[in-house]
Amino acid sequence: MTKNQRFLYSAVNRFSPQDMQELLSSLGVELKTERGKRVFPVSDKSSDILSALLRYTSDCTFLRAKAKAIALDSGAAVGVVTENGTIPCDAVILATGGASYSLTGSDGSGYRIALAAGHTVTPLIPSLVPLVSPSPLCPEMQGLSLKNVALTLFDGDRELYRDFGEMLFTHFGLSGPMILSASAHLRNTDFGNVRVEIDLKPALDEQTLEKRILSDFAKYINRDVRNGLNDLLPQKMILPFLTLAEIDPRKKINVLTKVERGRMLSTLKRFTVPVTGFRPIEEAIVTSGGVSVKEIDPKTMASRLVKGLYFAGEIIDVDAYTGGFNLQIAFSTGFLAGLSAAEIRSHDK
Repeated sequence: MTKNQRFLYSAVNRFSPQDMQELLSSLGVELKTERGKRVFPVSDKSSDILSALLRYTSDCTFLRAKAKAIALDSGAAVGVVTENGTIPCDAVILATGGASYSLTGSDGSGYRIALAAGHTVTPLIPSLVPLVSPSPLCPEMQGLSLKNVALTLFDGDRELYRDFGEMLFTHFGLSGPMILSASAHLRNTDFGNVRVEIDLKPALDEQTLEKRILSDFAKYINRDVRNGLNDLLPQKMILPFLTLAEIDPRKKINVLTKVERGRMLSTLKRFTVPVTGFRPIEEAIVTSGGVSVKEIDPKTMASRLVKGLYFAGEIIDVDAYTGGFNLQIAFSTGFLAGLSAAEIRSHDK
């Protein structure tokens, strides 16, 4: 799911994921494609990408100073106001990122600069962010990673999202790849009745799973139920699971009732965790919201309000799932903004 997807068509067509891969390969970075068509350097080092891009721009001049505003003259961008004075220029590309990862400089200052130049900034909320749960079971399972499980996100009776893959329990709630993607579907939610349901055994239908439970219980017939689930669940999850299923962990397996086994089966297929909010925006992978796409020409990334001003990356009100999509948005919009800015400069000359 990509927010304001149509706005990105021109940018992605001008500089596609394949174009990015070819560029990196030409710069000596070996790439690999993993599950979900996600592309990484073979080394798994992001520093290799940074080094390659720095080599690519080795003939450029970098002026380093904290930007404060865009210098305007008769409705056109004519420079950048910095802490060390104003740098005159023919065009300005505002590519300051969002409001997350503030230590990298992505501290939200770009939004203030855009606002001062007359642009509209839509409400900013975290996206691709861990989720907070009030359930006391989450801290009990802190650090437990689940793989190959199915997740369904609900707001009341309305299904918002479903996925299959990995997730993580934390002291505050839930995290991991599936949770980050799920958070993107909660932009306009008041969190009054949001919950996650986890199918711990998605490969088994309920009838097959019931036979599996009976088989395990036959093997551990004289044990406490808490000691008879090791083949079915991670050790760290057994007590929280029994709490949710409302079963005394010290009860003997041989006296479990059919109703209790039914609750166990239901909990295995629908392990439910209530969700009450997002973690802080500083912990988000991306910021949802930004400079309104209505005020940007999608064919050039040029401001419709200020001549010579362009936008690229997360500062724009576009975002997508985890898995490299947001990076590609930055690469594509940045490429198009750069080409367009260069063209206005050559026309002026």
